[in-house]
Order: sequence, then structure tokens, then C-alpha cells
Amino acid sequence: MNNVILIGRLTKDPELRYTPNTQTAVARFTLAIDRPVASGQERQADFIRITVFGKQAEAVDRYLKKGSQAAISGRIQTGSYQDDTGQTVYTTDVIANRVEFLGSRSNNDGEPNRAANGNNSRQNGQQQRARAPEQVSFGDKESFPDAFQAVDDDIPF
Repeated sequence: MNNVILIGRLTKDPELRYTPNTQTAVARFTLAIDRPVASGQERQADFIRITVFGKQAEAVDRYLKKGSQAAISGRIQTGSYQDDTGQTVYTTDVIANRVEFLGSRSNNDGEPNRAANGNNSRQNGQQQRARAPEQVSFGDKESFPDAFQAVDDDIPF
């Protein structure tokens, strides 16, 4: 089984592109995720590359920005390529099949980053601002495991 669930914050604004042949939207961004460390040590983070396709990619581009908190459900995909010097570079990415916007509207500002088609006209921006991120749904929250739901018994105080 290849399944991963991550919660973290975007390290920079998502990058939206469209595939040449099918014009499928592809958004890429990096998620910073805190790593547990022994007490007394400095906090550490892992930086995981995320790729999202289709309508979700457009919504991610529209509503998430640097610092936004998100939950990602997807699969790990590895690959490799030759760089300019001929060295083989190995990659590991998460291909998201579900994205949940976390945090309050003030954390995500409730405003889109930019138009999904790259058009930043005033009219287009006003139409997009009318939709708050909480109105964008990628499925019911109950499909995430219980680990994401606060339970009083799990609180250590």
C-alpha cells in the first residue's frame, strides 16, 4: 500500500502550470512538516515536494500561499533524471489526491493568490474573492483518519 497523509505549511506560493497536450492544471509546492525531536533539541522540519492535478491544482493556486496550512493525502512517487553535468538525480514527491485547507480564514487571508488562468484582471479577481476557501470542498473530513480529530483522551494535560 502506498498512502501518505501530511499536515504542514507551504514554504512559498504554489506554482501552477498546464500540461502542453491536455491543458491539465498541475500545481507544485513544498510543504514544511515538523519532525519530532528529543526533548532539549532544536525543532527540525522536513520539506516535502507536493504535486496536485486538475481542479484541485487550480484551487490550491487560488487559495493557498506561503505560510498557509494544509493537509495532504496522496501517494509517494520516486523518479530520476540526468542533470546538466550528467549526474543522476533521484527525486521523491507526494502526488496529492486530496488537499484540505486548514487554519482560519485570517491565516489563509480568504483571498485568492491569482487567477488560475494567469489573468489578473480586476473583474476576475473580484469574482474569485467572492468564494471563501472554506467553500471549496475536496470530500468529507470524516474520510481522514481519527488521528486528525482531537480526542480529549489524547491530550496530555
